[in-house]
Amino acid sequence: MEAFDEYKSIAAPSEGLFKDNGSRFIALAYPVESEAEVKEIVQNLRKQYHDARHHCYAYRLGYKGDVFRSSDDGEPSGSAGRPILGQIDSRSLSDVLVVVVRYFGGIKLGIPGLIRAYKTSTADALDNAQIVQKTAAGVFRISFDYLSMNDVMKTLKELGLQPSAQDFGEKCSLQVRVRLSQTAVFKEKMQSCSNLEEL
Repeated sequence: MEAFDEYKSIAAPSEGLFKDNGSRFIALAYPVESEAEVKEIVQNLRKQYHDARHHCYAYRLGYKGDVFRSSDDGEPSGSAGRPILGQIDSRSLSDVLVVVVRYFGGIKLGIPGLIRAYKTSTADALDNAQIVQKTAAGVFRISFDYLSMNDVMKTLKELGLQPSAQDFGEKCSLQVRVRLSQTAVFKEKMQSCSNLEEL
């Protein structure tokens, strides 16, 4: 059974394509972790494919998948963004953005045709992606004095945690990434030998 802090995403960008009556639908899927990242990618694609008629997209973020949005970018309401999001959801993915760039072929496809085109191109991009298991985690900064160093390092080793951003100046501190399902145990063990701050 999947732990509550595990979810599926994609490992790297991937592409899909669908053609209908001269229109081309290029689907571009990306692993993302923030809305700022989404905004940047969409802006870059608008520049890169500046001659395209539409840049429709949808994304879902977070281990709970509770941050999401879809955009029809001028296509009839519900004919583009929603079918794209539907494909992300049918694969139970999160931390994923799919942008479908449409080059208009001169013949209108009608709403059922558009839904099929956006759905099929997105499905193609996601079928070409490598699906990976992700673990939701929090980042903590641990501060401690030299006398506690052995205790801190021993506890981290016991929990199988890798320290990063270590600073052993006047005061000692380091950062550690802790999966959500481990947080309570981690905090309990660390409280006795250090000061904790969640980042």
